[in-house]
Amino acid sequence: MSDTYKTITSRTDGIYKEKGSKFLSFAIPVNTTDEVKELTKTFKKDYYDARHVCYAYMLGAERKEWRANDDGEPSGTAGRPILGQINSRELTNILVVVVRYFGGILLGTGGLTVAYREAAAHALNQAEIIEKTVDETICINFDYILLNDVMRIIKDTNAQILQQTFDNQCTMTLSIRKQEKDLLCLKLDKIIGLVIEISES
Repeated sequence: MSDTYKTITSRTDGIYKEKGSKFLSFAIPVNTTDEVKELTKTFKKDYYDARHVCYAYMLGAERKEWRANDDGEPSGTAGRPILGQINSRELTNILVVVVRYFGGILLGTGGLTVAYREAAAHALNQAEIIEKTVDETICINFDYILLNDVMRIIKDTNAQILQQTFDNQCTMTLSIRKQEKDLLCLKLDKIIGLVIEISES
């Protein structure tokens, strides 16, 4: 299984117009469903005068947590095409919202599907897509006298120090790419008296 995933760096906006209807689109990086809930609530409040606030999101490195919301549009005509644009770019940890202002002319289900798809694409086309690694966090405890040995291993394995406290007893929180974690643990394990705790970040 790959330990990388693709997401966007920052929020981007787009717009699509069809037969008087205006579709405002927003692509936003997110990490949790709580963030998604807060953001969609904010959009509904900010665009209270819009006819529909539809969205789709994808979460997690394995891209297993997702949802598509039509917000009153005919089933499958809004959330699904938005999600389709996220999927076609293989993105995750992302929320795409499309706000529709009705222009007085019905677009039909085919027209709606195209409009929501194009609006989502407009926002995503502006986004900078980056590849991130799935990292794990390791907490280690050791005597100060072992510090040089620990620092040598950290340098060798490209681990990053997130937090550290030095005293007679030292504590460090390290971040390491998932596929390199076993090698790091193997090397650290050879230091007698060092204790390792692992948790996924």
